[in-house]
Amino acid sequence: MICLTTTENTLTKALKQVERNKSYIDMVELRLDLLEEGELASAQIFPRLCALPTIATYRRVCDGGKSQMSDKARMTNLRKIVLQGDFSYVDIEEDVKKSDLKIKGEEDSPKYDFENELKQKGIKIIRSFHDMEKLPANLFSLVTKLAKKGDIPKVAVTPNTIIDVVTLFKMNEELKDIKEKIIIGMGDFGVCTRILYKKVGSMLTFASEDEIAPGQLSAKTLKLLYKADQVNNRTNVYGIIGNPVLHTASPMIHNPGFEAIHYNAIYVPFLVDKVRGFFKLAELIKIHGFSVTVPHKRDVLPYLGKITREVKQIGACNTVTRIQGMWKGTNTDYYGFLAPIEKEINDGKIKSALIVGAGGASRAVVWALRNHHVKVTIANRTLEKAKLLASETMSNYIELEDLSSLSSSVDLVVQTTIVGMTPNEDADILEDFTFENPCIVYDLVYKPRYTKLLKRAKKANCKVINGSDMLISQGKLQFESFSGYHYPHWINLNL
Repeated sequence: MICLTTTENTLTKALKQVERNKSYIDMVELRLDLLEEGELASAQIFPRLCALPTIATYRRVCDGGKSQMSDKARMTNLRKIVLQGDFSYVDIEEDVKKSDLKIKGEEDSPKYDFENELKQKGIKIIRSFHDMEKLPANLFSLVTKLAKKGDIPKVAVTPNTIIDVVTLFKMNEELKDIKEKIIIGMGDFGVCTRILYKKVGSMLTFASEDEIAPGQLSAKTLKLLYKADQVNNRTNVYGIIGNPVLHTASPMIHNPGFEAIHYNAIYVPFLVDKVRGFFKLAELIKIHGFSVTVPHKRDVLPYLGKITREVKQIGACNTVTRIQGMWKGTNTDYYGFLAPIEKEINDGKIKSALIVGAGGASRAVVWALRNHHVKVTIANRTLEKAKLLASETMSNYIELEDLSSLSSSVDLVVQTTIVGMTPNEDADILEDFTFENPCIVYDLVYKPRYTKLLKRAKKANCKVINGSDMLISQGKLQFESFSGYHYPHWINLNL
């Protein structure tokens, strides 16, 4: 199930929010703590008006909510609202004391026990635990303990490494006897658990329009782009690893492609700090293949059983697939980079090039140009890296401060770093480079579409190419490696 968390301060606005998302969701979480005080008196009518199973949640500040009431006062308010309405679930934090769930003056009467009243009315209790900073060491035993009460256990915790993410995915098998449970990984590392919530063993995933919790996606994205609610035991998992990675547009290439050829597969972003940890996750959830972006294009090499000629030459890999029990590495950056300038290369209009950056992407760019007899000069903030790449590729190198000497003599300028990428659109690693001679300027950054560098180059009458052209070209080649099919020609990609 995909559950929409309301983020509005009035019931009217919250209902409009539900209506906008109704085709993407299965249920709603009404956040009472976000409502204006005057709205609470009418909150009981919300489930009937939205006509979807509804969770009543009155979240404390320490758990990411807004309520500053005492637990006693908060539970008293929650009781009044829930017992008068048609709520399907109530979220109660696991550390709320028994005494706070009883009506003042009636503590000894089981009749006035809030938990008992909920069960008599058939309302399920979600017993929740939140950790906004980390994964607790006793996570598995905590879920088991909460489930023993007969409630639905919910843990919303914060993974800080890919190994933490592995721990969350292990919960599916380790706690398979607990049929109804909610497992949420918050923050950037946890995004993959929100998409692959069924692989974590969670009965639902939360979505919102305004990311009310760290790492939350929109219901539309979960439903249409990832089809997260359709993942099953036969779904083949693919993805992209990097750091950072959540900005990636690659899911917008692969997921529509999988759908078009009726291939039961999903492509997911994985924030990865250590490649070794990701390979453990890949084995655990049977990932069939993945794309590799900065800074891991070289780090994956020791884990590959087979590599192509391009990978061997370049020393970097951007595509990994599972072949006959081993991992095979290829590099589609090489051909993807060449695609937008193929005509100019073949016509001999590009004889010299300046490459900015010396990472995994730049290695593919330099080798692609050198194999087509283009004279290359490499500039990088760390000069030693530029020197090393230059020596390996029979190229020249230069310090960034000396680039003005090339401003009238190169046919192609390629910017291969993440400088200028959203959210740092004002950055320009080549700000002192003047385009005295109109040339082709190629920025591998694809978001924003026109970086500060490309805007300057366009004003100087240069032909400009942004990273989306390369992204799409290399992505289509990756798609073929993953699926065995050509990318559907009828899909119009506009990233």
